[in-house]
Amino acid sequence: MNVRDLMRQAVTTNRRRTAVVHDARRITFGEAWDRATRFANGLLALGLQPGDRVGVLEDNSFESVDIIAGCAIANLVRVPLYARNAVDIHAHMLANTQCRALVASDRYAAEAAALGDVVEHVLVRDAGYEGWLAAQSAIEPDIRIEPQDWYIIRHTGGTTGRPKAVAYSHRSWLSACRDWFYIFPQVVAGDSCLHCGPISHASGYQFLPVWFAGGCNVLIDHFEPELVLDLIEHERIGYFQAVAAMLRAMIDFPGSAARDFSSLKCVLVGAAPVSDRTALEARALLGDVLYQGYGETEVLPIAFMGPQQWFAEVEGSAPLRACGMVMPFSRVEIWDEENRPLPLGEIGEIVAQSDGMMSQFWNDPEASAERMVDGWIKTGDIGRIDINGYVYLIDRAADTIISGGYNIYPGEIERVIANDPRVTEVAVFGVPHARWGESPMALCVLAAGAEMAERDVIDLVARELGGYQKPSRVEFSRAPLPRSAVGKINRKQLREPYWQGAGRRVAGS
Repeated sequence: MNVRDLMRQAVTTNRRRTAVVHDARRITFGEAWDRATRFANGLLALGLQPGDRVGVLEDNSFESVDIIAGCAIANLVRVPLYARNAVDIHAHMLANTQCRALVASDRYAAEAAALGDVVEHVLVRDAGYEGWLAAQSAIEPDIRIEPQDWYIIRHTGGTTGRPKAVAYSHRSWLSACRDWFYIFPQVVAGDSCLHCGPISHASGYQFLPVWFAGGCNVLIDHFEPELVLDLIEHERIGYFQAVAAMLRAMIDFPGSAARDFSSLKCVLVGAAPVSDRTALEARALLGDVLYQGYGETEVLPIAFMGPQQWFAEVEGSAPLRACGMVMPFSRVEIWDEENRPLPLGEIGEIVAQSDGMMSQFWNDPEASAERMVDGWIKTGDIGRIDINGYVYLIDRAADTIISGGYNIYPGEIERVIANDPRVTEVAVFGVPHARWGESPMALCVLAAGAEMAERDVIDLVARELGGYQKPSRVEFSRAPLPRSAVGKINRKQLREPYWQGAGRRVAGS
């Protein structure tokens, strides 16, 4: 099987159903497939060949579907760029994957022009785009596609260096999408899925399963709580994916409790940890529809859980603090520093295998050898698995603070602080310490009108986690914390000013 054939099958059986909604525009499966066929022929007319890579720089948009389906029809390999990245990172992604063409929305015309010397062709979806599209052939090209052909190349977030390219074949992408939906309620024709985040990133794993089932993908290009609440009611949204900050904004939005959430079947929470307070209040608002998932670009899914597991009371487990449960079609272990499996309950690096895992980093054998060991993907995440199969994500290995010989994991401290209702965002990272080498510092963003003292935070952490993990320093802010291109809080950027002048970014006592 391949993506094109399954997309086409859905078109055949759902031709008159609505496939895509964006703003005031609505399009049926038949209309979307006609546009995609013309788009595919337009790219082939430029001289592109099946297997060539095509970069795309856009937010969620009506035209996003042209390239998703069009590249599948032409057997071209889509390479999404992240709009938040700088032009030099875009150039790196395009050059590293040897892209021959770049497609960009009109909003990013200037960036596309600056990248003209990296690719052979630049197509900007400006005022002339619809005319160009209409002029292309509506006859679907006869191109053979094998399951092992490359389908998409996605890049890692790049928080620890240059983003690395992860290539998915048609087979591996379909496996990832299938396993992603394994524990979700069934998608049926007519269901709607709201994409708050970019379909070039994690939300994209939901696009195809919804399309295959005859569902409607509702796209927005930015998150606003009122807009999302309106769409849930008016479009009868069944599925959407959110990070914890989005849930918090919806919970706190005036009048949200009076909204109609009866259409919801599955709200997937991922990408960043969610506090106990936010999880419980979101459940009270939305109902028993919350699912949590953990995975990464290199291997997914790793761990998922539905409301019955997430909000259960299980002896020997703390489900509210877990990021999911071991998936039936994924293998997950915890390894020590010598790549040896650890017993249940021990803390170490999370490693995983799945049908949706990468086979290598594109054009980077050295990084591939570091991350792939005996068929396992080393995630770089620190965690543990308990006796009931719950997986706990403690931190990124690269963010571990070593203070006086103790390993301290910022993620654990952040989860404790985030449970205080006065805190809307928090980042914890290591800063130099004269006695201990380095120690945790907490940067807290306070809710409007809230007040908090440094001692409040220090005492909270000491009570919950013990004195050796309490921050030595706490600062407060009203401004949102900086985030990476994929929406994760950028600890590295926050930490850097405190290490200016140091020979390295760690210190010993």
